[in-house]
Amino acid sequence: MTASIVAIHGLWMNGMEMALLRRRLRDTLGWACSQFSYRSVGCGLAHNVDRLKQFIDAQPADQVHIVAHSLGGVLALQMLLKYPDTKVGRVVCLGSPLLGSRAASRLLSRGWGRQLIGRTLREALFDHPLGRCDAATEVAVIAGTTSFGLGRLIMRLDHPNDGVVTSAETQLPGLAGHIEMRVNHFGLVLSSAVAEQGAHFLRTGRFSVPQTLSSRT
Repeated sequence: MTASIVAIHGLWMNGMEMALLRRRLRDTLGWACSQFSYRSVGCGLAHNVDRLKQFIDAQPADQVHIVAHSLGGVLALQMLLKYPDTKVGRVVCLGSPLLGSRAASRLLSRGWGRQLIGRTLREALFDHPLGRCDAATEVAVIAGTTSFGLGRLIMRLDHPNDGVVTSAETQLPGLAGHIEMRVNHFGLVLSSAVAEQGAHFLRTGRFSVPQTLSSRT
């Protein structure tokens, strides 16, 4: 069975910031790694979910794994909810607010924040929130604990956090694994240690370091 990886970027990004991560995953696992890009602000959740499904279906590999940063992880799980019978193997979410985002909620309470955040995040986190991870696909999260990022300019975040998303906001019930690493939100896509753990989970279905205690329920 052949395997490949699809990388999914987060809010306001286009995937260029994930180039180093894609290369590391490709070098470690020997699998092709392609980038899915989408309009996180201008397009809605349903449109981007359908485009992601089409992108995955178009991959030549028999099984497609996903590595997604921030909002990208929420988009991936929303896609699996709508299309459970896909060829997706395992999913690694990097700092994804699977249980919502207080910082995003604070922004939405301000008139300009609604336009800044856009449709996909608003619909994925607040209009159609994830309840638990019920997909047959194994899903894991790597959360950052270095509190440096834009979220701290919006409000005081509970610890531990990566400067944008708190660890608690990433701990969706039903995850196959959850670990915390000493990086900030953007650093999750730049860290070689994060790439190593992500590759280990994609290959084996588990991380090589102890998982976060509270995710074991």
